[in-house]
Amino acid sequence: MKSLTRAEEQVMKVLWKLGSGLLMELVEAMPEPQPHKNTVATILKTLVDKEFVTIEILGRIHRYHPAISKDDYSTSSLTNLAKGYFEGSFSNVVSFLVDEQKLSVDDLELLLKQLKNK
Repeated sequence: MKSLTRAEEQVMKVLWKLGSGLLMELVEAMPEPQPHKNTVATILKTLVDKEFVTIEILGRIHRYHPAISKDDYSTSSLTNLAKGYFEGSFSNVVSFLVDEQKLSVDDLELLLKQLKNK
């Protein structure tokens, strides 16, 4: 799966949240400062080209739909992060988070409990 730029990811987050939307609905849902509609339209065109977004044509207007779920993109992004920076090892990712104090012992115990329950 291709990766997204920061601007593309921001538009996708809005689209995932809304489920689908017209251009102006997406612009209005963007965080402040809202980008110009032409900027969002250009990003949407790129997202269509990258096959992250599909278009439903309604006469002269377009409704945009995510073609890839947020979960699928998140999984792909985390996998690429692990491959690129942690030799493909998710345990190395967890170790790094513990070393950087981003993950506590309580968090680890909760994760272990969740894993055991599955």
